[in-house]
Amino acid sequence: MSSWIVANVPSWLLLILLVVGIAGGAVLVRKLVRRKFPQLAGADHNDATRFAYGVVGFVYAFFIGFVVSGMWSQINTEDGQARDEGTAGIQLARDLTAFDQPDADRIRQALLEYERAALAEWPQAVRGYEYPPADKALQRVYQAYQQVQPHTDTQKTFLATSYGTLDKMSKARTERVMQAQTNTGPSFALWTVILLTSSLVLSCAIIYGVEHPRIHSVMVATVGVLVAANLFLVLELSHPFLGEMATSSDPLRDVISVLSNPST
Repeated sequence: MSSWIVANVPSWLLLILLVVGIAGGAVLVRKLVRRKFPQLAGADHNDATRFAYGVVGFVYAFFIGFVVSGMWSQINTEDGQARDEGTAGIQLARDLTAFDQPDADRIRQALLEYERAALAEWPQAVRGYEYPPADKALQRVYQAYQQVQPHTDTQKTFLATSYGTLDKMSKARTERVMQAQTNTGPSFALWTVILLTSSLVLSCAIIYGVEHPRIHSVMVATVGVLVAANLFLVLELSHPFLGEMATSSDPLRDVISVLSNPST
């Protein structure tokens, strides 16, 4: 469910919906609770509420910070994998100058076909699907290198180095695809804890004894906005390959650009 929301709802609209829904809903609940339990407007229970709010708020802040930090680290890891894949592709393109022109042209064409297939594979992997054309294109790249007959020590060195770089690119792509296909976001248990702690924070703000209704509404709305912002971050960061904060496929596009313009 969270993946569908991140993939189909613009981030700005998602943030607005969360803020309006949670903050507005909390203010409405405050009015209903105060109407049914008018004694909560007094300050007699504030000592207990203040203690509970301090404990809940601390646990909530620590927990959400831990979750967001972990998710952000995951996105940074995937960004690094994508950059490694792109860097390896660009290095292979630059090393082609060491080979004879027919070999260089053949390898360049095979690399270009592979990078285009990998780029087409990107959204398919995010949806959990296999993309066989990318595997076949990668095999053709290996075959193109296997056809090279080095004539000089320099060519032998570059050929050995290219095999190592190609293996790195293949490994980075495999890790990226596996992560994209298997990542389903936070588990049901984790979402339960996130929503439970968020509800406790809002509940403490709602039952806190404040004599003036407007001041209390502002306080509840402020806490609601804070909770909404945290839930927005969790949603946007929960899927490394979806949404506006997701890992970008730009490194693959950069490789295609270099291969398409050998002079650059």
